[in-house]
Amino acid sequence: MKNSGIGGQAVIEGVMMKNGNKYAVAVRKPDGSIAVEIKECKDPSKRSKFLQLPLVRGVIAFIDSLTIGMDALTIASKYYVEDEEETKFEKKLNEITKGKGDKIINGLTICFSIVLACVIFIIVPLLLSRLIEKVVTNQVLLGLIEGIIRVLIFILYIFLISRIRDIKRLFMYHGAEHKCISCIESGKELTVKNVRASSKEHKRCGTSFILNVMILSIIFFMVVRVDNVALKLVLRLLLIPVIAGISYEFTKLAGKSDSKIVNILSKPGLLMQKLTTKEPDDKMIEVGIKSVEAVFDWREFLGIDGSSEKKHGKKDKKHKHNNAEEETVAPVVEKVAEEAQPVEEKKEEPEQAEKTEKKVEKPLEVDISKLFDIKIPDVDETKPKKGWKVKHEEEPRFAAPETSAEEDEILAALDFMFEYNGPKTQVEITDDPNAVSPEQHKTDSEGEETDKEK
Repeated sequence: MKNSGIGGQAVIEGVMMKNGNKYAVAVRKPDGSIAVEIKECKDPSKRSKFLQLPLVRGVIAFIDSLTIGMDALTIASKYYVEDEEETKFEKKLNEITKGKGDKIINGLTICFSIVLACVIFIIVPLLLSRLIEKVVTNQVLLGLIEGIIRVLIFILYIFLISRIRDIKRLFMYHGAEHKCISCIESGKELTVKNVRASSKEHKRCGTSFILNVMILSIIFFMVVRVDNVALKLVLRLLLIPVIAGISYEFTKLAGKSDSKIVNILSKPGLLMQKLTTKEPDDKMIEVGIKSVEAVFDWREFLGIDGSSEKKHGKKDKKHKHNNAEEETVAPVVEKVAEEAQPVEEKKEEPEQAEKTEKKVEKPLEVDISKLFDIKIPDVDETKPKKGWKVKHEEEPRFAAPETSAEEDEILAALDFMFEYNGPKTQVEITDDPNAVSPEQHKTDSEGEETDKEK
């Protein structure tokens, strides 16, 4: 697993991520939106080479993390705490400190927290171990019992506060912070789906750091032994920075190494994180992703090239660009369409008129054979009929069989209305005075045939 170098912590309804000299606080606001604030910070260990020494830098890093953590909590709380008027004490403090009252209050809060932690996790276990000193006389065994009491108090404390609803949500955001870091360090793209599938335990977690401090304190307090209770307490307080420095170096090494020994030694801290981290929902993961992206370029870290970035990272930009183009082009298209619409209608009107004219000019065509079961006689089309104008087409539609006298009379009556004998024979009435009716034409035709036979 590749070390990204970023770290963070959970805040009220949000996640803080730190990378180098800047950190970002992403908070889910009451209206559902995500607010992100980015701030610059200075690494105090770079002020002098002494502060960069292995054991010293651990203490400096611990104090610096507490300071940034308190500032991040203050940023997150302003979205959920109603604005209140400054008290007289706060106004007076800001006047004296020239507007730095909040920083002083945060510093005092950190000092109070450290003192309270020393009382709970150092003085109380020491006093409890003194109660069984009459029963257990071995000082090494007493030191071991004192360390076990200290660890049990810490576990009980975490377990009890995890029952509180707000702390439970804080632990869920803690899980989102771990999952985001684990996702990119395992070589996966920072998406909600990939983050959800990542581990919520991490070897560089502050929970592991504190537990390592307590485990190392057992070893140190067993070795350094004095009979005076007051002196014993002083020595324990003086050894805390040393133990914290060693714990910091081991935690830093664990984040970079995948050796079996380091993984085995990191197991207690990972098990402890099952209490301090909970499975986050997708909305919490989105907050964690926003916080990471504000201070860390995970695409560059994963070595994603430009083509892959276009496929994955620039889809939203392309979509927004396309939407902007559509919004710009849409009014122009509408105007062009409005202007073009009358022209299209003018083009269509002549076509429709021609179709209408064609429908009107087309003569009525009826297939008589479908109306009556009759046979139509053949007529010699080469001989023109007197008083009749006959029009022909190329192919006949049917052959006219022989008919009886009665059927001929019916056909003669229908000649005025319908076409017959062949393709499309149209009969038209003319003003010619020499024109004859179909019956007269038939009689003349029969007379001509009789003359030919004679």
